[in-house]
Amino acid sequence: MLNFKRIAGLCALGAACAFSGAAQAQADKSQAMTIVVPYGAGGIVDNTARAFAQKLAAELGKPVVVENRGGAGGMIGMNAVARAQDENTLAFTAVSPVTLSPHVMKTLYDPLKDLAPVAAVMYSPVYLVGGPKFTGKTFKDMLAQAKADPDGLSLATAGVGSLGHLMLEQISGQAGVRIAHVPYKGMAQMVPDALGGQFTLMLVNASGPINALIDEGKLTLLAVGSPVRLPGRPDTPTLAELGYPMANMTSTFGFFAPGTASADFRARMNGLINKIAAMPDVSKPLTDSLNIMSPGTVEQFTAQVRKEYEDNGKIVKQANIRTE
Repeated sequence: MLNFKRIAGLCALGAACAFSGAAQAQADKSQAMTIVVPYGAGGIVDNTARAFAQKLAAELGKPVVVENRGGAGGMIGMNAVARAQDENTLAFTAVSPVTLSPHVMKTLYDPLKDLAPVAAVMYSPVYLVGGPKFTGKTFKDMLAQAKADPDGLSLATAGVGSLGHLMLEQISGQAGVRIAHVPYKGMAQMVPDALGGQFTLMLVNASGPINALIDEGKLTLLAVGSPVRLPGRPDTPTLAELGYPMANMTSTFGFFAPGTASADFRARMNGLINKIAAMPDVSKPLTDSLNIMSPGTVEQFTAQVRKEYEDNGKIVKQANIRTE
């Protein structure tokens, strides 16, 4: 059972900041556009958002700035976007603060009303990796260690209520083992802490830096969340192959607007985002890191978000994951 105390208070703090920002945004529609990243600086989400911000600024003819609002598994940042109520604010995020977190903790926003899907960008495999502190080599070794020493393993994710957190609950629940959860605000600090031995394992999205650390032997890749084995990692089994199909998840990333954004604005942003995503200098670093570009219409992304919301609700209920 998960423990999500203090989350509502954190979101309330984010809401207070968002309300003051919204009033100023409504007063001046020519101001800079803000892309909120609901995670800490650094990491694949932040870096991708900044690449899009640079291109969007050229397309729109005005500044586009990236603002990091990490915490509460992405909910603080998404609450700020939900309360912005303007057409100068977007979020670039994993979809989990919209499709997963609301099922396991109280949110101050209605995920299907206060946030409007704009454009999917990509989906990213999830790596289960061991750091220098992990002495095994395989997923089987991890389970054996967890059974032999119930307090010996710890696993970091991007936050409470994140996709990685749900994957951890699925693995530990099915295997009947205890692995301590170490929540972060994003991937940037997780990586140096992993290398420094602050925890044993982590669930992270595929990225260039992570791939390099695996190749250098500094991280050990145990399994991937992916529909099939990755071409760049053919020797690494998927979690489904290992007998954990419910934990075999990937992260979808995309842009959201406040729920009040007009259909015209969403359609225009969708077109620009798809155009930018097709630019080689934007897409190649992502695909080289084994991410899969997934462009589409507003309607397609909206349907995907709603389906993931419904599917995650069933998974959370079946796994008996609930707030305290």
